[in-house]
Amino acid sequence: MFSGFPPEGIAFLRAIKRNNRREWFQPRKSIFENQVKAPMIELVEALNSNLAKFAADHRNDPKRAIYRFYRDTRFSADKSPYKDHIAAIFPRRGHEKHVSAGFYVGVSHKGVEVAGGLYRPGPTELLAIRTWLAAHHANFLKTARGPEKLMGKLYGESLQRVPKGFRAEHPAADLLKMKQWLYYTVLDASLATSPKLVEEITRRFRAMAPVVEMLNAPLKTARTRAAFEEKVFAAPV
Repeated sequence: MFSGFPPEGIAFLRAIKRNNRREWFQPRKSIFENQVKAPMIELVEALNSNLAKFAADHRNDPKRAIYRFYRDTRFSADKSPYKDHIAAIFPRRGHEKHVSAGFYVGVSHKGVEVAGGLYRPGPTELLAIRTWLAAHHANFLKTARGPEKLMGKLYGESLQRVPKGFRAEHPAADLLKMKQWLYYTVLDASLATSPKLVEEITRRFRAMAPVVEMLNAPLKTARTRAAFEEKVFAAPV
């Protein structure tokens, strides 16, 4: 049973926002390991157990699920070496983590972020999803309303015009212009240290699961087709 993050872990995340430098972190690394990272591993394992009941293909090994705590500062003006939160992702097994639809949770001293959907699809994935949405938009929009009470409305970055290959007057034009399909909410910070944390995250994962499954359906087909074409064209003549 996951009982929540220890208060010391949340206090560490609050403190590192003010002291984001190696000289401060190194003497306190054991606090991070024991009070932040270890509980996050337990949280991922608890969520995996619940995902087995409604989205089994999204269970993820904690080593792969949990994001690095060290920031990539190569292309950023902010050279702070550490994040002020710890997060994990649950993509569909067999797909890359950001180009397929999945679930996300992030914990900080400010709150608990819960998200789901498709974050950064590539050109192949975008075409597959838009083609599918063009044919199934009515059912998708009906299903997409399901998580709204817990997660808010589906949103994401959009093009200004309907993409090439689709009719400008298509009834699902707004859906087809989207480049991301996402749900996102922030739960109260007090939940981070509560035994109710797993239950509240799971409720939202479960609500989003039908939409996540729909977004992944065309990706599975596209992936199978791409693998077939690669095999055919690579075969000796």
